[in-house]
Amino acid sequence: MALASNPTASIDAASPGEARRILAVTGLNHALHDGYTDLIYVLLPVWQAEFGLDYVALALLRSLYNGALAALQMPASRLARSFGARTVLMLGTLLSAVGYAVAGASGGLIGLGLGLLLGGAGSSTQHPLASAVIARAYGSAARGPLGTYNFTGDLGKAAVPPLVGFLLTLTGWRHALWVVAGAGLIVALAVGRLLPRDRASRKAAPGAAARAPARAIGAPAARGGFRLLVAIGMLDNAARPAFLIYLPFLMQEKGAALTTVGLALSLVFIGGALGKAVCGRIGERLGVTRTVILTETGTAVMILAVIALPLAPALLLLPVLGVMLNGTSSVLYGTVPELAPGGQVERAFAVFYTWTLGGSALTAPLLYGRLGDAAGPHWAAAASAATALAAVPLMLALAPHLGPGRGRA
Repeated sequence: MALASNPTASIDAASPGEARRILAVTGLNHALHDGYTDLIYVLLPVWQAEFGLDYVALALLRSLYNGALAALQMPASRLARSFGARTVLMLGTLLSAVGYAVAGASGGLIGLGLGLLLGGAGSSTQHPLASAVIARAYGSAARGPLGTYNFTGDLGKAAVPPLVGFLLTLTGWRHALWVVAGAGLIVALAVGRLLPRDRASRKAAPGAAARAPARAIGAPAARGGFRLLVAIGMLDNAARPAFLIYLPFLMQEKGAALTTVGLALSLVFIGGALGKAVCGRIGERLGVTRTVILTETGTAVMILAVIALPLAPALLLLPVLGVMLNGTSSVLYGTVPELAPGGQVERAFAVFYTWTLGGSALTAPLLYGRLGDAAGPHWAAAASAATALAAVPLMLALAPHLGPGRGRA
């Protein structure tokens, strides 16, 4: 089985045992990187107190990580063509660990920012490469495993931020980052050791794109559907961090201590893990259109409820919000291979992640950060609910582009 780094390679599905091993290793890697991405939310109040930052500056710090993550998706895919997916995934994880070690060793904002940039650059490798590897390993049965892969990312989100929150009660934030950097080194070694070696991934036969798992190769309908899918992903991915940036401050206004803030984030991420595990499967039963409309509408309603309610009931709602907030992404990711232009699955994943994560990295400081400074965290969080609702009409427009039964409304 070839771990395809060539986006147009024609690859037979892996054996069941090898496919499971690929899913397990890439899932572990995904858990680490998503935990790395979202532990930043726990540290935002700490950095605000230490460095005297406003909401725009805090959003910019987060965007250093996410911006590098988004901007380097396509270069990561090109590197994989030369060096293989396994090597690039391993080195990317190692670079992310180094980034957090640099951030932990920093004495000020410049070192912190440099560490976050390095961490985001390392994390840019895992989404497009791992998604394409799984899609090719499982072939036409990849939608469910892709949902499982996304579920593992939320396991990391549910574990790493509360771990950091706990470590903050024992030591400083710099020492806490050294601990998570050490975990990254272990995972990088596991990826290099356990992920199957690429074989013949850079020797695809000419014209193999014609056999790639997509709809009509290069058809205008497929290209138009993919653009709509990317636009929906951008809105979905903008709504999520726009709310999470302000959740710690909303919780503190309701009287939450720092450990409770970590718990609140953990509850969201636990719900998100469940959402990613089940919503991909629900999408197969109800159809992509129905599922996305349900999750985006539910996201908006739950965000507004969390803003309005006192601390205890708000905490109870956070797992449900997490299901809605993160569940959409599994449905969208599972649709990428179906709508990949030219059947180029790996390139399609890279483009999808570049635009969805890049849009989030730009809107967080420029739109939601400024809104938070001008109107406060309540209105900024409410704007994230409106962003989720904006995906609904685009989903209705996408429905005709989906395969039979996939887009039924």
